[in-house]
Amino acid sequence: MYIVALGGIEEDVLTAVEQGLGHTYGFSVKRLSRLAEPLYAYDAQRGQYGSAHVLRQLIAQVPMDAVSMLGITEKDLFIPMLSFVLGQAQLSGPAAVISLARLQQEFYGLPPDRPLAVARAVKEAVHEVGHTVGLTHCADSSCPMSLSNNVRHVDTKGAELCASCIVLVEEKTKHMRAMGATPNGAGTRNL
Repeated sequence: MYIVALGGIEEDVLTAVEQGLGHTYGFSVKRLSRLAEPLYAYDAQRGQYGSAHVLRQLIAQVPMDAVSMLGITEKDLFIPMLSFVLGQAQLSGPAAVISLARLQQEFYGLPPDRPLAVARAVKEAVHEVGHTVGLTHCADSSCPMSLSNNVRHVDTKGAELCASCIVLVEEKTKHMRAMGATPNGAGTRNL
């Protein structure tokens, strides 16, 4: 698995996402060189960035040995039918993207809470990467794979996949591991 910062993402977020993805999915997580902010995806009418455009650019840059690649941006993302998205992924595909914009308290006019923003970023990273390995939305509202329509729901989710999603991940990644995908080292949980 790979992660890539799109612009100036803070080190604490990148480290937490790396660790969270490695722990959850059991693959080694590598960081790619930082890419430019996704200015090409800006929609002046909406004042936001089209996540489909960002995803398309990421898909073109996925390393050959990647199980999945996650882009992380601070830009506020949208798709045409929704006012915003916290992230987007290609189901059973190689790439996903998350936005940190609405995960930060400052977006809502509240004082900064860095630990909360980082925890939210990890949950959303686990969610979007889950889609890349074939998981769909989970009915268990405490599972990070449940659908989040707002940041309050992100806060009510746990950081750990539910038992059903763990079984599905194991099943869906078995062939990836058989084809040579590198499981993470010691300290990761068995899926």
